[in-house]
Amino acid sequence: QVQLVESGGGLVQPGGSLRLSCAASGFTFSSSIQMSWYRQAPGQERELVAAITIADGDTLYADSVKGRFRIWNDNVKNMVDLQMNGLKPEDSAVYYCNARDSYTHGDWWGQGTQVTVSS
Repeated sequence: QVQLVESGGGLVQPGGSLRLSCAASGFTFSSSIQMSWYRQAPGQERELVAAITIADGDTLYADSVKGRFRIWNDNVKNMVDLQMNGLKPEDSAVYYCNARDSYTHGDWWGQGTQVTVSS
């Protein structure tokens, strides 16, 4: 059974940093896997924040977080982290970990972790 468990959310002041972690189980970080972080603020649609392709380490970032956020994966621990620096109030949202398998067409989501940026 596939499970994605996020951790690391919380309350931080503007300009601060947080590191989110996603622990994956039930599947292997194989070359067909893409891991992503999405976020959803109240009343808004879920949006892609950052993604990484396990096969070659290629990354993709939303324009709003480029230069501030970094995504990377640990293939041994089956984890993907998101380092968030220079946080802004508009970064406040529930952040979700997502895994997609292009070979099996699997698409899995974590339960989400709340990030609140406020003074």
